[in-house]
Amino acid sequence: MRIASYNLRKNHASSELVALVSDHDLDILCLQECDTEDLPPQIGELRLADATKLNRLGLAIYYRSTRFTAHETKTFALKKSLHDRVLTPAHERVIATRMFDADSGKEIVVASFHAAPLTASNSLRRNQIRAAHEALRGLGEGLPSIMVGDFNYPLFKDNLTEHMSKSGYLLTLSDQPTYTRYKIFKGHFDFATSVGITIDKVSTLPRGKSDHLPILVTASVTVEPTASAG
Repeated sequence: MRIASYNLRKNHASSELVALVSDHDLDILCLQECDTEDLPPQIGELRLADATKLNRLGLAIYYRSTRFTAHETKTFALKKSLHDRVLTPAHERVIATRMFDADSGKEIVVASFHAAPLTASNSLRRNQIRAAHEALRGLGEGLPSIMVGDFNYPLFKDNLTEHMSKSGYLLTLSDQPTYTRYKIFKGHFDFATSVGITIDKVSTLPRGKSDHLPILVTASVTVEPTASAG
């Protein structure tokens, strides 16, 4: 399956979505910083599963309805940074959909994630990622899961990788940096975490109107996880 993740920079890059879906033959599209009141119900062959309702920086998931059947979508609030408390509302930082994949014959969980901004600490973002993974398990215990999005984690990724392995999730970076607006913070901000899903490749796509570059995840469902890590 082909999954794209794109931070639209407060919806500035929304005009690029039709071409993104068609040019890369997407099965799933995960968005961050979108205007959820302006989202169309369909983008090309992809149908809107749902979007956040209470966040100024909206999240959304689209899926190919000829391949997937969406069963349930939930949004989740995570621990807030000081930035979030000042610039409200920032209640929802994860949206996840449990869906049946006709190609693999399995249910999976797909999530779009947006971590706290760079003004927050890495430890807070690790807390958010861990809580997000727990929320995905609650939505589909033991199901293959993939979470893509803007992790806002430019430095010390070895430490993050270690934390991911303890939780049972694999962290996969893209082949090139996805953010270069500020020299001190350039790097791989947008990537994927997964369990029970094989990530073949994460490609960084050409720059558009956003300060983030979209990523394209090529993946396949492998074996279902049999136990939850703590």
